[in-house]
Amino acid sequence: MSTSAQQRFYAARLAGTTVFDPIGDVVATVRDVVVVPASRTSARAVGFVVEVAGKRRVFLPITRVTSISPGQVISTGVLNVRRFEKRTGELLVIADLLDRRVTLGDGSGEATVLDIALDQNRHRDWEVSRLYLRRRPKGGSLTRLVSRGETLTASLEEVSGLYGSQAEQSAHLLAASYQDLNPADLAEIIQELEPKRRIELAGELADERLADILEELPEDIRVEVVTGLEASRAADVLDEMDPDDAADLVQELPEPVAAQLLNLMEPEEAEDVRRLLAYDEYTAGGMMTTEPLIVAPETPVAHCLAMISREAVHAALASTVHVCRSPLETPTGKLLGIVHFQQLLRERPDRAVGEILDADKVVLEPTAPLSTVTREMATYNLVSLPVVDEDGRLLGAVTVDDVLDHVLPEDWREQDEPQPTTGQIDLSEIARATSREED
Repeated sequence: MSTSAQQRFYAARLAGTTVFDPIGDVVATVRDVVVVPASRTSARAVGFVVEVAGKRRVFLPITRVTSISPGQVISTGVLNVRRFEKRTGELLVIADLLDRRVTLGDGSGEATVLDIALDQNRHRDWEVSRLYLRRRPKGGSLTRLVSRGETLTASLEEVSGLYGSQAEQSAHLLAASYQDLNPADLAEIIQELEPKRRIELAGELADERLADILEELPEDIRVEVVTGLEASRAADVLDEMDPDDAADLVQELPEPVAAQLLNLMEPEEAEDVRRLLAYDEYTAGGMMTTEPLIVAPETPVAHCLAMISREAVHAALASTVHVCRSPLETPTGKLLGIVHFQQLLRERPDRAVGEILDADKVVLEPTAPLSTVTREMATYNLVSLPVVDEDGRLLGAVTVDDVLDHVLPEDWREQDEPQPTTGQIDLSEIARATSREED
């Protein structure tokens, strides 16, 4: 450790600090501190969870940290690119310990953990030394609402319950700390949590947010989350999911659970899911969404562009507007044609979309196998294809993201992804021993 380095740091304050290599290049960002309790009154840091390019979270051993100073952490510059997975006995200070309720040893009551200090001892190990706490007010519920309680610091010897299961971290705080993450990144973090914590965190997320995250999780974990929710809440979340993703999830659930949730869903949403369940999973009908962008032929271009600009519309769906006869809900009247986003940008805002239809539209039958879908997309360089019935009515659309979900291996979300070769990450680290600490 350099002489300019701090001999104490606070975990919560360190979160978000930039990690540099010895020549000053940015390597990563600190997200959490990994500690291993040795007893009720001692715990030692073994490393940091850091975020590298692509928002991938990996492990940085404490032995590779040469300096911890205000606003920066200096490392040797070498990182193992394997995705971080918490091991048995390890705790994450921010994710697991902050906001835990502890009992003060002087008999004055309970307190909540706001931050945790780690000091470097004479053996150059970093140990948990002090807790920054907020005293929990005594009295009735009204007292607790109007008083936040005084703050204080205490050593581990002066409290009990820091590592106990009775003082689980507030899921509300955990959800708030991840509010800015996109669904795919948060889904990756959820995979690292204990099953009980996943359910607690899911309970704090809005239905729409949880729906987006479920679409990014592996099959076994999303089934675990959904079956861990109350049935009415699970049905509300399914209502918020894209119909094709909801159908995939319902298909993975035990039959009695699936039937119960379908009965609790909104009738229109449940009907869409039931229609999709009628098709084989690896066909156009099984992969399609029943909610593509649909307009009447007299709709002006400006209105179509406004539909595309909605935040809730996925990029692949936003690439194409489907022009149909009434009714404009799937299954629609006859599909007249499609208009691509780029074409809309080239036209007058007041022009009727029916005047600029793509005459060479490519359509799929709902029974078309995955091989046909991928071949048609590749042949015509498309990211979305309409699915029609024998009468030419629009049933839905298959998008490239749905195709990829079916083409990639089932466990693709859990596989380690390749990292770019840069001066910041040494790819040869993959072949090295994966033990937390090195001699």
